[in-house]
Amino acid sequence: MATKSRLFVTLPSVDRLLGTGPIRALIGVHGRALVTDAVREVLADLRRRLSAEGEAAVDATAPRAIAERVAERVAARARPSLRRVFNLTGTVLHTNLGRAPLPDEAIAAIAEVGRRASNLEYDLEAGGRGERDDHIEGLIRDLTGAEAATVVNNNAAAVMLLLNSLALRKEVPVSRGELIEIGGAFRMPDIMARAGARLREVGTTNRTHLKDYAEAIGPRTALVMKVHASNYAIHGFTSAVGERDLAALAHGRGLPLVVDLGSGSLVDLEAFGLPHEPTVRETLAAGADLVTFSGDKLLGGPQAGLVVGRKDLVARLRRNPMKRAMRPGKTTLAALAAVLRLYADPASLAARLPALRLLARPAGEIRALAERLRPLLAERLAAGARVEVVACASQIGSGSLPVDRLPSAGLAIRPAGGKRGTGAALARLSAAFRALPVPVIGRVHEGALLFDLRCLEDEAAFAAGIAELRLD
Repeated sequence: MATKSRLFVTLPSVDRLLGTGPIRALIGVHGRALVTDAVREVLADLRRRLSAEGEAAVDATAPRAIAERVAERVAARARPSLRRVFNLTGTVLHTNLGRAPLPDEAIAAIAEVGRRASNLEYDLEAGGRGERDDHIEGLIRDLTGAEAATVVNNNAAAVMLLLNSLALRKEVPVSRGELIEIGGAFRMPDIMARAGARLREVGTTNRTHLKDYAEAIGPRTALVMKVHASNYAIHGFTSAVGERDLAALAHGRGLPLVVDLGSGSLVDLEAFGLPHEPTVRETLAAGADLVTFSGDKLLGGPQAGLVVGRKDLVARLRRNPMKRAMRPGKTTLAALAAVLRLYADPASLAARLPALRLLARPAGEIRALAERLRPLLAERLAAGARVEVVACASQIGSGSLPVDRLPSAGLAIRPAGGKRGTGAALARLSAAFRALPVPVIGRVHEGALLFDLRCLEDEAAFAAGIAELRLD
């Protein structure tokens, strides 16, 4: 006991540490309160170590060693929780990793309105209160042919607002094959129930016919709804009703047709060498009265949900008190408007819109990148793992074209030692890459940590990060 007491005396006091040069420098950057808390926590840890290890822990009590630990703790505390990462999963629009990267024009627009006052709800010409939808409505009309548009904070909110506004306590026929579940276990039937609409299931999982909808329409029907499949596709003995036929039926019964497109492409992706996805303009031209879609998927903008179509129906949505709870802020609208303006020049869209650029990136270019990076990674990993360039397949993600794959290339990292212990070794390897200053996120595939390089554009930053890799 006496020995432990003697060891505790060797610990410097909080005040003494706060007066040292390294700690004063930390205070100058991070403030006294944060640094003081870190000093106290480090001293408490050292007391526990001295109690448990005795003389073996004495080296850790040196002022320089303490200052280093305090600096590490302060850096961890000061580091933002929401951070940049390298998305090397092979899923371009990855929901967990932020979906679409924003173009420079959107970043600049966010900074411009974020740092000072703006005309968010102010009509500069009339000199009075304005409508925040006005900042995007004209752009949307030009791009889609819609009469009107409104914006909320995501597509689930768009669907909920639409149903609550137009189908409260009324029935909405939807094909059983379209009762989707999106990420986070959010299901279309649950959203409809929360919106106050009554789901009327029609058809079967794999086959739904026009007569199924016709038989489901009754005096309590508010509208007919079609939902674009998300995250899955049904093949084989299938049948679905197209928008044009469904619109003719709905309009013949005096009902609107609404279509939830989910990803909501504004351009024909085939023009960029990608599989076709129904566009918003095509869907409206086929007879849909309202279309809902996301801003941060194939559109390539910030998280948002858009409802476009008939002016009278959009006006009803705007009058719903729920609209205020779902409205986006000024930075979202600024970014969205900046992205929409890029679509005015389709010839330069693939170069200026990151999401589209990554989706259309040639496989040969990606493989050349992999060939350049393989020696660097192999040298850093040394004998601990084998690195090879491999062909792989990317996916669009976020429910967009779920069965289509994009030819790509990547780096497969296989831990040394054969199959035994591979699972644990891969877990340690993955954790080491996630611990980098800019975390690297890949996926485990066929006994290897696979880095699909489709989304890697900052080659220099990735290479610099590899130098920080620690495998111990």
